[in-house]
Amino acid sequence: MKDAWPLVMIVDDDVSVRESVEALIRFSGWQPRSFESAAAFLAQTPVEGPGCILLDIHLPDDNGLDLQGRIAEQYPELPILFLTGYGDVPMTVRAMKAGAAEFLTKPFDNDVLLDSVERAIETSKRMIGERRELKQIAARYASLSRREREVMHLIVAGLLNKQVGGELGISEITVKAHRGRLMEKMKARSFADLVKMSERLGLDTASRR
Repeated sequence: MKDAWPLVMIVDDDVSVRESVEALIRFSGWQPRSFESAAAFLAQTPVEGPGCILLDIHLPDDNGLDLQGRIAEQYPELPILFLTGYGDVPMTVRAMKAGAAEFLTKPFDNDVLLDSVERAIETSKRMIGERRELKQIAARYASLSRREREVMHLIVAGLLNKQVGGELGISEITVKAHRGRLMEKMKARSFADLVKMSERLGLDTASRR
């Protein structure tokens, strides 16, 4: 069975646009899925996987710019590429500030569209990979004991083993033992690696020296 991803979702009320873009997307090896309205798009069963959304800025039941926020919440890892028959600078600025990947004016060049879709899909894959990695880091952090977490918080804040021991009322040797175990559990190859993980988890890494 052919892989259902990457998925390119097309939201446009113009049937001729949907059909032509679908054919182009399918020919390029991606999986198209089209919708004629915002309501139809929002009513679909949630999907997960890499891809992007081609969104017409003027839909019969909703404004694409207003829909953009809801789409971003439902599909944060699917970049939005706006399609429009006409546009102006304020509209483009608003869309880009809200996170749009591209703003393409109809009629668009097929190569330009495909290049934009390819970039968006690569961005989607990267975002999904980062989310997966963050979940793994969070799971490792959850496996730490309370004391290991305390030691981790202090060492990433810049304290030396001796200082950590003073803060926690334990010996430097005990600190080293906790440090070794937490480094192993977190799969941190270096102190810098551990600091990066702490930052991604949103832990306080401000220096306490």
